[in-house]
Formats: sequence, C-alpha cells, structure tokens
Amino acid sequence: MTSLFLFFIGVTIGSFLNVLIDRLPNDEPITGRSHCDYCKKKIAWYDLIPIISFILLKGKCRYCHKKLSFQYPLVEFLTGIVFLGFMIYDSRFVNSSIFNLKSISTLGILSCLIVIFFSDFKYHLISDYILLALFVFSILFRLPSISHLAFYLVSGLMVAGPIYLIYDLSKERAMGLGDVYLSAIIGFLVGWKAGYLALYISFVTGAFFGILLIFLKNKKMKSKIAFGPFLVVGLITAMFFGDKILSLIRF
Repeated sequence: MTSLFLFFIGVTIGSFLNVLIDRLPNDEPITGRSHCDYCKKKIAWYDLIPIISFILLKGKCRYCHKKLSFQYPLVEFLTGIVFLGFMIYDSRFVNSSIFNLKSISTLGILSCLIVIFFSDFKYHLISDYILLALFVFSILFRLPSISHLAFYLVSGLMVAGPIYLIYDLSKERAMGLGDVYLSAIIGFLVGWKAGYLALYISFVTGAFFGILLIFLKNKKMKSKIAFGPFLVVGLITAMFFGDKILSLIRF
C-alpha cells in the first residue's frame, strides 16, 4: 500500500514538474491554468489527470486534436518510478516516518534533477530558480553533517573549477553558466571525490551520446549538445553508487 501511495505521489508531482520544465526556461509564470500549445484553449481539470487523461485522449488535444507531447506522461511515470525506486533502495525510508528530513530532501533533489534533465535537453537552458531549489534541498540533505559545511563548500568549488574553465575558455560554446552552478551543487552535495566521479561519468556518457548522434544522424561536431542531462546522470550515479565505485577503484 505504501508503494502504491508513493508511486501516486510521484506521478502527481511529475505533473507539476512538467509545468516547471516548459515554463521556467521560457520565463512563464508557473501559476495559472494549463492550456494547449496549439489552440491555446484552457485544459479542463478532467483532462489533467496524470497519465490517465493522456491515454483517454489518445495523446491528442480534446479541442484541436493536435498530438500532445509524449513528454507529459513520460515525466509523470518516470517521477513515480523514481519515487518508488528510492523507497526500495533506502530501507530506512520504508522503516521510518515518510516525513524523514533526509528522505524528503532526497526526493526533492531527484525532482529538481528531472526538471533539469528535460528542460536542458529540450531548451538548452537550466533555470536559476530550479538550481536554487536544488541547492536548498541539498542544504537540507546535508543538515545532519552541517559541522562539515566548510568541506562541502570547498568541494563545490573544486568540482565546479574544471567546468568553469571549459565555460570560460570556450566562451560559453562548450558549457553554459548553468552547468557551472550545477557542478558546484554536485560537489557540495556529494563531496569532491564523488563529485569528480560524477564529472567523469558525465563526460563519458556525453561523449558516447555525441558519437552516437554523429554516427546515426550525421550530426556535426559543432552542433550543440546540452551537457546538463549528463551531469544529472553523473550526480545520480555518484549519489547512490559512488561509495561502491570509489571503493573499487581505490580513489
């Protein structure tokens, strides 16, 4: 029952994350009724039920019958799976109160990362607001070890350093300022060792994806590929598996 409830909460939050993904990069207010991107008609509440409404409408707007983006049910379902997966991963979350601060802050971090992944992939932009929210959740996550605050602040600067150099030397062509801020938060959140691991994973997955695009679509090297999604992949890997990976490589 707890699993079903948490999945439902995740799916519902995923619906709100879709709003943030599309509105924040375009400087649109996150309040107000949702509307069709094509005919601009306001969407009724019964057409906003996560996942179910998309299925019942067969992925089309009720009014203009234009196809709706598959992003909406994907993000909703993914958020539900992430919430459920975290409960399975963290036995402390199952065995303690659902309002445990570290668990709630982790779910907040994961929600922010979903927004960053999709908004940067879609618009090549990471909103300052979502970065601020991510940093706040990271502070809450680190509250039990607040005595080591200086270590995590220095770690943030250390991890952000290489990304800032690339950003500065390439004059924003290779990296954006959002990537610099995100890498700083990564270092603050997981420390410099796991932070560098996250960067390594980000560069490897980014290079693999770029080569794959060139091979499959003849995409030129100068074409812009958002780096934020790969930083998200690196951070999630470092958060949940960093200790095991670092112990294997004795770093």
